[in-house]
Amino acid sequence: MKLGNKAFLILLFYIFFTNLLFSEEKIVTAPLINIDEIKPSFEELDDQENFSINENLKEKKNVKSLKSFQAVLIGLDKITAKSSELTINLNEIKKFGPLEIKILKCGKVKVNNKIDSVAYMQVKDQTKNQNEKVFIFNGWTFASDPGLSPFDHAIYDLQLVNCRSI
Repeated sequence: MKLGNKAFLILLFYIFFTNLLFSEEKIVTAPLINIDEIKPSFEELDDQENFSINENLKEKKNVKSLKSFQAVLIGLDKITAKSSELTINLNEIKKFGPLEIKILKCGKVKVNNKIDSVAYMQVKDQTKNQNEKVFIFNGWTFASDPGLSPFDHAIYDLQLVNCRSI
């Protein structure tokens, strides 16, 4: 072995062992913080202001409850190539083949100066009983762009057509 290789190995061992000698063996942790003791970073409202806000919210909810929506979907069976129009009320479960479809929200939104129908949809596949608590789709779907949040199933396809008030 050449002198340069021996010097390099000696230097490497020196660096390694000096780091071991001078290292500390204690673990430093941060103190735990009690979340209940943290004060909010927002301003708290007076009781009277809070009361008036709650009254306004109740009035708005009552107005919205008078106006109920239905979602109109097109369901496609990819094997038989048959399509069906499904009309589903809010919070109602409708079956399409082995699928259970539930619409939680439905309405109109303005996107790029165009009015579009949107719906929050949950779909369960009931072909396997062990998956009865698992949604195969749980999210928003758009009538004008169904590919934005696609419903993906091997046999069935669902597409939102419209949300209409009843």
